[in-house]
Amino acid sequence: MSEQQTAHKVDPRGLRFAAGVTTVVLALTLVLNSPWPLAVQAVVFAISVAFGVQASPYGLLFKRLVRPRLGPPKELEDAAPPRFAQLVGLVFAVAGLVGFLTGATVLGVVATGFALVAAFVNAAVGLCLGCEAYLLIHRIRTPSTATN
Repeated sequence: MSEQQTAHKVDPRGLRFAAGVTTVVLALTLVLNSPWPLAVQAVVFAISVAFGVQASPYGLLFKRLVRPRLGPPKELEDAAPPRFAQLVGLVFAVAGLVGFLTGATVLGVVATGFALVAAFVNAAVGLCLGCEAYLLIHRIRTPSTATN
């Protein structure tokens, strides 16, 4: 695989690691009833969206501290679906922040809760809901050329 081909690929174990850290941060938001962990998570999501999941603070942490202790990944995944998932997470985090900071606590809790469930599912079983949404949108937007 050429360097250009691998530039847009990511280690799926890093994505699950990041989802695990995200789960903890979002749970802290709800347990502490504080918007500050959510604000940190929003920044992490924004970095991932702007610069790619490889540049995410959690991705860099995985790359430097965890991945060297593991063998090479069996396969790499396309970075576009997880990057879209980070955008979805950012939308929920911003909605949550708006809710918490304006006194609309129910909005803050619900938005954070949705993001928490998605992160937990990804961390626990490797199912990225935002990635699945990306693939569904891509299928809808790209007409099939198959004939019956």
